[in-house]
Amino acid sequence: MTFDKLDLIEPILNALQHEGYTQPTPIQEISIPIVLKGKDLLGCAQTGTGKTAAFAIPILQQLYQNKTNDKIHRKIKVLIVTPTRELAIQIGESFTAYGRFLNFRHAVIFGGVPQSQQVGALKQGIDILIATPGRLLDLQSQGYVKLNELSIFVLDEADRMLDMGFIHDVKKLIKLIPAKRQSLFFSATMPDSIRVLAGTILTDPEEVAVTPESTTAETVQQEMYYVEAANKKDLLIHILQDKKIATALVFTRTKHGADKVQRLLVKAHIKAEAIHGNKSQNARQNALRNFKDRSTRVLVATDIAARGIDIDDLNLVINYEIPNIPETYVHRIGRTGRAGLEGKAVSFCDVEELEYLRDIQKLISIDIPVVKGHPFEAEFELTDKKSKVKPKVATRGKGSGIDPCKGKRRVGSDRNVSKPQASKAPAHSDAKSENTSKKIFFRKDSK
Repeated sequence: MTFDKLDLIEPILNALQHEGYTQPTPIQEISIPIVLKGKDLLGCAQTGTGKTAAFAIPILQQLYQNKTNDKIHRKIKVLIVTPTRELAIQIGESFTAYGRFLNFRHAVIFGGVPQSQQVGALKQGIDILIATPGRLLDLQSQGYVKLNELSIFVLDEADRMLDMGFIHDVKKLIKLIPAKRQSLFFSATMPDSIRVLAGTILTDPEEVAVTPESTTAETVQQEMYYVEAANKKDLLIHILQDKKIATALVFTRTKHGADKVQRLLVKAHIKAEAIHGNKSQNARQNALRNFKDRSTRVLVATDIAARGIDIDDLNLVINYEIPNIPETYVHRIGRTGRAGLEGKAVSFCDVEELEYLRDIQKLISIDIPVVKGHPFEAEFELTDKKSKVKPKVATRGKGSGIDPCKGKRRVGSDRNVSKPQASKAPAHSDAKSENTSKKIFFRKDSK
């Protein structure tokens, strides 16, 4: 199928052609007609599937078809709420691209920077607002954001919103927007806690899932390295000595760990920068820009900072530390192998992370291949028993020094609802039952 089969208006088709887009992705092919009909939508889509265009394109068309002549006093008609600054900026860029030949204004607001420029854009009048929850509620309480004319509401990356502790902000926001509206709800994973939240926002939604829940991209080659924690830094440098690796995104669990890894790479004469929540917005944007134009070879990031990263042809994702939340693994490796391109993801697993590995493999229903014979191979293995780790030989491994990310492990770090808690989340009294939504499942073999 091509975009011109989706009943899109000429200005949008021209913009898509300008961007070099001819065929919609599965999530776009199914979602665009649903949104154009004014229906609520519950979308479960892996990262990198083209989700932003799936809602941005039909939203722009609806605004065009319902436009008024009053362009002087613009009112906010569309609100997109997303968890991170990087993702908000990326969504704003998408609206700029797809709305190139349409006369609509949008603004992107987020915290961590002075509000004056954002307030100035709001005062001029906008049609579309893209925002992170904290700054949105702050400016609303100051009277700069008025949502009484809102007709379309989008909650993007809902699972990450819960992970970052924004659930209370989202609930506050729902009370501020008109009850009569079209709502679109997107999440990469769909645990019970997300369905409960969706039930409080959506009315009789269509449900779209383009891949099985919580699966990893088929185009991503995955590998696991067993390594002692103290030797992870040496293994990282060993892998990055391969000059064929043009770019690599390295994940740590903590901000402190990201900075430590970045410093050890620079010491090894590998150009690297780090991004995390403690970095200023300018520093984060500069690091991302340098990584995208390949003046920086390695970007070290925490999960929260990396959620909105969209890099073309990213060679490699490295899990320096295995995440303690299985779904996070899916999000991380989804940074590579995007839009059908091939990618590779490798993970460093020390003995204390074997249980995390077990949970990940259970979630994705794949036994990740283990790399044997590397210079820093550890002598332990993942056993079949539920909670037992069976070391073969207690060795300190090769290499020396202090592991830059070794420290006190915090289960549930950066997550408001842990996996066990999420499964016990009480049903909200306003939640719609799951069977009220119309489910549409799309897989590659259905084309």
